[in-house]
Amino acid sequence: MHTPRHARSISELSDDELSDVAEAWRRRRESEPHGYLHALVNEGREAGSSLPHTHSQLVWLPDPPVETQRQVDRERWTIVTERDGLVLACPYASRLPYEVVVAPRDPRANAFGDDLLSAAIALLGDAVRRIHSAAGAVPLNAWLHDSADWHIELVPRLSILAGVELGAAWWINALAPEDAAAALRS
Repeated sequence: MHTPRHARSISELSDDELSDVAEAWRRRRESEPHGYLHALVNEGREAGSSLPHTHSQLVWLPDPPVETQRQVDRERWTIVTERDGLVLACPYASRLPYEVVVAPRDPRANAFGDDLLSAAIALLGDAVRRIHSAAGAVPLNAWLHDSADWHIELVPRLSILAGVELGAAWWINALAPEDAAAALRS
């Protein structure tokens, strides 16, 4: 659980509670320095959550998955907001409507050791609040890619993944990232 009180969504947590989440992730990483720690949040049954309250899952993998090590394309992001040295943006060619990324303004390594992690998780909470405002309380997945260019990806589950997405890894998204960013700014 992210907090001792019952909260259905990470959007309901205060910045102090979100800072505690970041500290828990950091301490868990420090307790086991080997392998790759895949930190994630699933909210809603349709996003794979089996519990009715917000919580993290920390999965130890022997090596970083290839997907987590790709460089992000900051130059093609549509910015929603910037604060505390971080950017909240809608990536170019987003996979699903209202997909966002939270990342340091400039590439940085070692997310779990970075002093920006707490602020990034706070901005993640803000992103979920913005998405809830624009699209309702939707199921979502969020995960941290700990790499030379660390970032958090958040994908609301507003579309059903079908044969094209799952079979060909081609993402069908009817909402342009520019339009999503505009809605999230308001």
